[in-house]
Amino acid sequence: MKKKFDIVIIGGGPAGIVTSITAKKYYPDKNILIIKREKKSVIPCGIPYMISSLKSPDENELSFKKIEDMGINVIVDEVEKIDKKGKEIKTKNGDYYSYEKLILATGAVPIKPSIKGIEKDGIFLIKKDMEYLKNMVERIRKSKKIIVIGGGFIGVEIADEISRLGDKEVYIVEMLQEILPNSFDREFSSLAEEKLKNQKVEIITGVKVEEFIGNEKVEKVRLSNGKVIDTEVVILGIGAKPNCELAKDAGLEITKKGYIWVDEYMRTSEPDIFAVGDCALKRDFFTRKEIPVMLASIATAEGRIAGANLYQLKVIRENKGTVGIYSTYVGGLVLGCAGLTEKNARKEKFEIIVGNFEGVDKHPAKLPDANKIKVKLIFSKHSGIILGGQVAGGNSCGELINTIGISIQKRVSFCELETLQFATHPYLTPAPTMYSLVLAAQDAAGKFVKERFS
Repeated sequence: MKKKFDIVIIGGGPAGIVTSITAKKYYPDKNILIIKREKKSVIPCGIPYMISSLKSPDENELSFKKIEDMGINVIVDEVEKIDKKGKEIKTKNGDYYSYEKLILATGAVPIKPSIKGIEKDGIFLIKKDMEYLKNMVERIRKSKKIIVIGGGFIGVEIADEISRLGDKEVYIVEMLQEILPNSFDREFSSLAEEKLKNQKVEIITGVKVEEFIGNEKVEKVRLSNGKVIDTEVVILGIGAKPNCELAKDAGLEITKKGYIWVDEYMRTSEPDIFAVGDCALKRDFFTRKEIPVMLASIATAEGRIAGANLYQLKVIRENKGTVGIYSTYVGGLVLGCAGLTEKNARKEKFEIIVGNFEGVDKHPAKLPDANKIKVKLIFSKHSGIILGGQVAGGNSCGELINTIGISIQKRVSFCELETLQFATHPYLTPAPTMYSLVLAAQDAAGKFVKERFS
């Protein structure tokens, strides 16, 4: 028997949830269904903190109670087929659901490299499955030697968390020459490296893993430089790829990099099918090139765009491109980045001016819990418009990078940032005379004037 719904969402991650909430707000009379695979979902960004910061991995469960209280239907099942002509889907349980509008929020799946011995026990991918992750956390807590493969955000955060458990030998193995290589310039990524090394994490860069050695369980890892490291657990934090098989089988357009093609309103090549989140195409804010950015914050922004415009373009809330705004927390240090780094801006042939400032995030600087703060801003040399920024310091940097992010989206110039009006308080911000964002912009403005008029 076919069950009828107005709006069907495949996927119960942040993108699917926000799409459903937004759709309910704009189309309250529509009957909405979310189909998710996992009985117990997890908060994706909270996965590393299941290891140490949270008392129990169950504290990272993604609850659907509020969603269901809104009148949105949620079922646990797996979609096997989409019939775009008949506008219906078939699930693993043998059920059929018809729809008026279908949203694909199928997310991404962890990359599993072709390395000899990868099937051995004790090697874990970063899956968004509660029971799988609970097993991973239990193994980590019981083990003494752990190797994390990948020096991106997930690898760095997991290694940081493991080091907090004490009495662990923790390694990060990264094939590039530095950790966090794609998001930060070297002077910022080195701060994270220093923190991790102070926490007894050994960082090995510029090498690849060639083999996992052991009988049934992993016991050693052989690297491309010939080094062999003893281990009990291996965590593969090397990224993810879009989960687009359903879309591909349904005949939707897929991009060269394997994402579901969407327009500025998150519509796919099929008029009544939308795609949001990690499975959907991302275009760089500046170059419009296809980029592999997977962030819950971007996924939820896309969910709001799709949810509002399912039936009519009620609000002009199109996706103008992906800025790429990240933040992370390593050993008490907050690092944030938004837009283009200096190295990526130069790689794309932008002519730029860089503004820098280092100070303290409270005033006076001797107040309790005051932290050093470091800000770097990238501007277009000719227009003065901000292209990117990076920050490092205390917890205030988590919101400071969001301020830089909105400045990028609104195409703010260094002149506007230099004359920014802002609130200050001794415990909350730098001094009004030493406001970090303003002085970094002022540094760039000074260089601009010097180059233009000297």
